[in-house]
Amino acid sequence: MTDSAVTATDDQEAEADTDTDHLDEVPDGAGCVEIWEKISEARDDD
Repeated sequence: MTDSAVTATDDQEAEADTDTDHLDEVPDGAGCVEIWEKISEARDDD
């Protein structure tokens, strides 16, 4: 296996382990402002 193959697999595993549930309602292609607004709203709800 090449180094790039190992890196790709490691990246996929790291991405799978990342908790992104808080971004489920953010549409694909959203920019920084939309993501910031969603996170900010979630913090206000806490």
